Amino acid sequence: MPLTNAMPGKTVAGLQGTFVQLLLRGLLAGLIAGLLAGAVAFTIGEPHIDSAIAIEEAAGAAEHSAEAAGTHSHGDEASLVSRDGQRGGLFLATALAGLALGAIFATVLHYSRRFTALSGSALALTAGVLGWVAIEAVPFFKYPANPPAVGDPDTINQRTWLWLATVVLGLVAVAVGIYVSKLVARQHSLALSVAAPVVSFLVIAGLGYVLLPSINEVGEDFPATLLWEFRLSSLATQATLWLALGLVFAYLTDRVAVKAQASRQSVSVAA
Repeated sequence: MPLTNAMPGKTVAGLQGTFVQLLLRGLLAGLIAGLLAGAVAFTIGEPHIDSAIAIEEAAGAAEHSAEAAGTHSHGDEASLVSRDGQRGGLFLATALAGLALGAIFATVLHYSRRFTALSGSALALTAGVLGWVAIEAVPFFKYPANPPAVGDPDTINQRTWLWLATVVLGLVAVAVGIYVSKLVARQHSLALSVAAPVVSFLVIAGLGYVLLPSINEVGEDFPATLLWEFRLSSLATQATLWLALGLVFAYLTDRVAVKAQASRQSVSVAA
């Protein structure tokens, strides 16, 4: 709901509140989104991780059996954190990630609200969708997530930098799409208003995909079904995080708007 007659300096483009108020709103939204994402990861992601670990352990056992009897291997050492501990820490990790993302989300909205006429809730939802596209979707379709037992440990640094490069690529592609959408905003053509930013985004992302190297470290004997089920669960977890962040922030924004409107009406009636 667009906001009007707001106090100067407190509301820009329908998003009410000071930076600190928006930051607190973002932290709360991020915490809720992180816990929801953790629940999704625990429900549909953990079983695939367990299956991948079982394959990894079976391969390790086969290698150990080929060694000379009594030879000690680093693979015999127990992991520092048990699987039960990892499952328990999953919610802590996603909650902390949600808090950090919520703080960044609120900061971005605080500055971006000065350049748009969108209402507060519409701006939050739009930012949530665009954030997911830039930071999750663009990197995922170039370098999708891999389960345990997939990937060469010697290339982890290279893969990390390439993933970060795709995050930058996604942010640039989305920024270009937004810029183009503003350029054609005055055109009296819905098709052009939609197609121009989408095509611009796809061109930038496509060029980045072509220039960045491809990586395929999936073994031929790794089950394809398990691989894609894990990747889809990872995508679903991140989609939950961003969607919930945008929805909760939008809901909290609407509550603030309703309270502000009721307060103004009370003052008007009293006057």
